[in-house]
Amino acid sequence: MSEGKADSVEETPFEIARREAFEEIGLPNDNRKLPHPMQVEHICELPTNLALTELGVVPCVALLHAGDDPTDPEENLIPRLDAKEVSAVFSAPFHQFLSEYHDKQTQMAQGPKWYKGHWSSWYDGSWRMHYFYIPRSVKSGTLSPEPYKVFGMTARILVDAARIAYAEEPAFEYNSGVGDEHMLRKLLETGRFSVERKPGSQISRQDVAKISKI
Repeated sequence: MSEGKADSVEETPFEIARREAFEEIGLPNDNRKLPHPMQVEHICELPTNLALTELGVVPCVALLHAGDDPTDPEENLIPRLDAKEVSAVFSAPFHQFLSEYHDKQTQMAQGPKWYKGHWSSWYDGSWRMHYFYIPRSVKSGTLSPEPYKVFGMTARILVDAARIAYAEEPAFEYNSGVGDEHMLRKLLETGRFSVERKPGSQISRQDVAKISKI
């Protein structure tokens, strides 16, 4: 999951996602520049999520594949990392983001627990905080004692995307809604958002109390 912000108001969320993927891991932002027969297929966009830093995040779902060709992009496309933004690239079975435990069929039964979670108060509501622990090496059989940790908004988006993709509910507790567009609409009505983000801007308890009355 590459993340970034718009360079202009004309950029679409998918254009931003492709540009960020190119800048961070070297994935060409033009399908014509990908090794044949690989391509990035834009599947959909999920409802906008709201960050505490007053940023609206639009998750873009895309599939990197080779069509009917047996070529495996994960095996044949070598990422080029920007060390200033990315420290590592890793993958995990998508369906696992609905599970509490490692998937033995994909050799992920070793190492620390796959999932942990807890409820946290965020202004006027309760929010489920998800933590996924992904082994650093699955195929080699050599597991690092320190797995990759996926948490925060990234984990929430992956859970929501998996819920929609598989039409299944997670094995753990979660927020039933997808995205924060209801709250975003209310914030817009109060004039909290503008084209350019103000430095140090952060949603306050007073802001949430105000919009709860709308």
